[in-house]
Amino acid sequence: MRHTPQYLLTEPDEVRRLVRENPWAGIVSHVPDRGIVASHYPFLLDEAASTGDDIVLLSHVGRPDEQLHRLGESEVLVIVQGPHGYISPSWYAEGDIIPTWNHVTAHLYGTPELLSAEENLRVLSTLTDHFERHVPDPRGLHLDPEYSARVAKGTVGIRLRVTRFDARLKLSQGKTPEVRASIVTQLEGDGHYAHPGLAREMRRRE
Repeated sequence: MRHTPQYLLTEPDEVRRLVRENPWAGIVSHVPDRGIVASHYPFLLDEAASTGDDIVLLSHVGRPDEQLHRLGESEVLVIVQGPHGYISPSWYAEGDIIPTWNHVTAHLYGTPELLSAEENLRVLSTLTDHFERHVPDPRGLHLDPEYSARVAKGTVGIRLRVTRFDARLKLSQGKTPEVRASIVTQLEGDGHYAHPGLAREMRRRE
């Protein structure tokens, strides 16, 4: 990520929040015979293990992505993208003409641990239950254990203990309070570049 120390996000609690609120992430690996490879999967925090400064992620990949990435052999990068959006200079003070793009982004690094079949099934059940809880008639893998176990064989569970992270919170920090208030108003409006989620991130930093 671009070296922008003024936007550094260093608090593990905030990175954990970012993962909780934005569970769809990209996995990037460098593989000797293929170069750079990338895949995209949902990630959850291992809440029991993610205490203090620790950040531990749980997910799965569909076979043969574990071979594509050579998971378990070397470090991977997981990119978590939070709210982001275009910021028009028309929202700034008169005469300011340079636009920007506000965002909250985290790069998480670690070497994945491959889970056993039993652990993988538990992670898949946890993932499903996590997202199903928001629907009126939730369905879980427990409704048909045998079928779920067969489907799970096509996946490989992973646990990623984050050894380091590089996160950025770029939310117009260099602008005056008046301009920031104008940006938030526009993001909360109904214009083409409205983005209530990005506005909420800016309000959290007021």
